[in-house]
Order: sequence, then C-alpha cells, then structure tokens
Amino acid sequence: MMLDQRAMSTLGAGSREAARVTHLTWFLLIAAAVVYVIVIAALLAAVLRRRGGVDADVDTTPVSVRPVIIGGAVIPGVILVALFVAGLGAMRAYPTPVGAEPIRFFVTGHQWWWDVSYRDASASFRTANEIHVPVGRQVEIQLTSADVIHSFWVPRLHGKIDVIPGDTNAIRFTATRIGSYRGQCAEYCGLQHANMAFAVVVEDSASFARWLAAQGQQAASPVSADEQLGERLVVGGPCAMCHTIDGTPASGRVGPDLTHVASRAMLAAGTLHNNRATLEGWISNAPSLKPGVLMPALPQFTGRQLLAMTSYLESLH
Repeated sequence: MMLDQRAMSTLGAGSREAARVTHLTWFLLIAAAVVYVIVIAALLAAVLRRRGGVDADVDTTPVSVRPVIIGGAVIPGVILVALFVAGLGAMRAYPTPVGAEPIRFFVTGHQWWWDVSYRDASASFRTANEIHVPVGRQVEIQLTSADVIHSFWVPRLHGKIDVIPGDTNAIRFTATRIGSYRGQCAEYCGLQHANMAFAVVVEDSASFARWLAAQGQQAASPVSADEQLGERLVVGGPCAMCHTIDGTPASGRVGPDLTHVASRAMLAAGTLHNNRATLEGWISNAPSLKPGVLMPALPQFTGRQLLAMTSYLESLH
C-alpha cells in the first residue's frame, strides 16, 4: 500500500510537470507564429511599397536608425526575455532532487547494441540492451559511444540525448509506472541503426533488488551433460574471444556480457526474442539475421553442439 501511495503521488507530480511543459510548448508555438506573421507582413510591405516605380522616384534621404534599433534589437530582446522567463517557470517543475543519490548506470553505444554496466558497493556487473530501474526512484544514465554518434531515446521516459565518442552525456529521470519501455537509437549510425533497440524495465523496489543481486552473481555452473558440453564449447571456443562469462575463463570485451544472458527478453539489441530457436540461429549465422553485425558466422558447430551450447546459455539466468 505504501508503494502504491508513493507511486500515485509521483504520478500526480508527473502530470503537473507534463502540464507545465505542455503550456510552455503552446506559448512558444503561438509566440513563434505571431513573430513569423509580423516578419512576413513587413517583408511583403517592403516588397510592394515601391513596386512599379522608377529609380528617380526613390527617396534617398537618410533616415533615422531608431526603427532598426527598436525592431531589430529592443522588440526581439523583450520577446526572448519573456520566453526565457516562461522557460524558467516550466523548469521549476523539475527541481533538483535532494536526499538519496540516484541509481546510476553507465551505457556505451556500439554498432549496433548497448553495453550496460552498474557498479556500487553492493554489486558490479555488465549486461546488454536491458536496464532495470525501480519505480519512483531517480535514475541517472551516463552515456558514451565506442564508435560513431548514437542517440539514446526512451520516448515514454525521457527525450533524446546524443551518445558521442570520447564524450559523456547524462540523463536523469524518474519512472512513475511499472512496465517495460522500449528504447531506440535515434541517430543514424549505420546499416543496422533501425535494429539498435533496448528495454528499460520499471519494477517495484523488491523486484529491482532481486535483479541487482542476481546480476551481481557469477554464472551458474552447468548441471546436465548437455550444459557441461555446452560450457566447454562456449568457454573453450571462439565465443570466449569476444564475450565474458563471469566465473569462467571467457573474458572477451568485444561483444555483450553473457553471464546472465538467459535473463534477457530479447537478443541482438531487440531484434530477436530470446528463445532456443533464435539463439541457435544467432550462434550459427548471426550475419544472416542481422546483416553487418560484427559477430561472424560459426558454421563449424554441428547440430548436436549447437543444442549443447544453447542449453548452457539458457541456464545462465
């Protein structure tokens, strides 16, 4: 009940904030439209004023610069100050929070997936293309890119922000409703730009705490014979050159961390549902499913070996 009341209170605050932003948007739109109409009217008046006249009719008497100063500096200055004050009023709807530090994630954009890391005193881990956050708690996401410019965008949670190589940008937001929210790269970044998605999963604080605890653990040890064979093939084969599985010798950093790959709903940055069929297809021939992806085709594995490898990967919750 306390969680529901807090969520409802946060939702009410979010509605008031949204209303302020809506009012500011309409104010800016109307002000811009009025200025546009005035400028076009002045332009037409200037064009039509001497239309059809001859050079001898042109008045070359020096004129006062007062209209230029008033129309080109004073009036625009007054308008811009008014818009600035209105913007400050809307910004007050989003006061700088005090109290608890935000939950902080570090995200790196790659062609074409998102590397997510979390580190604090209680847990430290990497995952990919999926971020879990608690409802009603402020979250900060620090963003950079490993290759080209990307754009991090979760339309229902926050606006777009550029993800730039060699630089770090940050966003803060507070989710008010439990659910899964699709995010998308919103800056063209190459062949698979459209398939560079991710998910932000908003859940209650208890579920978030369980997710944190699970993600901070090492990979589960294989139990069945298939899983044991799969571990040997994954850890001792080409997969380990690019992927990390915490608790095993696999420590590659090129591709996504696979320590808890089975806990994710999607594969290949939102391109495929995470199930046995798509996992087998992705291992054997990823470029056929996502052309341009850096992961090579691995035709050397037999059907029996693929089955063992997927059995092992499906055990990594």
